[in-house]
Amino acid sequence: MTPPVTLISGASRGIGRFLVEHSLAAGHRVIGLSRKAVDWTHGRYEHHEVDVTDEKSIVEVMRIVRRRHGGVDHLINNAGIASMNHSLLTPVSVVTRILATNVTGTFLLSRECARLMQPKKYGRIVNVASVATPLKLEGEAAYAASKAAVVSLTEILAREYAPMGITVNAVGPGPVETDLIRGISAEAKERLLRRLAIPRYSTVQDVANVVDFFLSPQSGMVTGQIVYLGGV
Repeated sequence: MTPPVTLISGASRGIGRFLVEHSLAAGHRVIGLSRKAVDWTHGRYEHHEVDVTDEKSIVEVMRIVRRRHGGVDHLINNAGIASMNHSLLTPVSVVTRILATNVTGTFLLSRECARLMQPKKYGRIVNVASVATPLKLEGEAAYAASKAAVVSLTEILAREYAPMGITVNAVGPGPVETDLIRGISAEAKERLLRRLAIPRYSTVQDVANVVDFFLSPQSGMVTGQIVYLGGV
């Protein structure tokens, strides 16, 4: 049986790196994207150093993927950046960078992967949202807004891509102890956790569990859904 081809953005660290290892362990052929090189190799893994906001570079990567693998079965839009600051103290350059990576990057990769999935009439797209959006967290206006846009993209692309046999869903973790939240104060993180029904950090395993469900061939009737971890 031919292994599925799974493309993961933000693959060099944190949740992305875990999902790469998790997917390889499940027998997938994995394509990782990140702005930085990685320090590992695997017979079923290839890495591309690319900025997910760079349309020309992403289109070129997809040409390579189509030539080498014939297409993509799964896309996990994991690349993302965050900033926790009061809106009065947030430079517009930070807002622009957050929106470009979290929203434009998700849109661009979804569009280009859907073009590769369309001929097969099959595909799974999983976006990474955040509990910051439904919790309306103070100090995360730009980040929460960017993830609200990811939710809207998920719901609309699910409808647009359904006739092609492609599902689009999202997982919204609570805080995961990765580099993404390292700069956030302990007090702010504890305040966030107290607002969850299950007041603990999400783990990479929690995220992978939901991703596996969305990627399953048996989940063909599941689309446009957002699963928030921890209860919001």
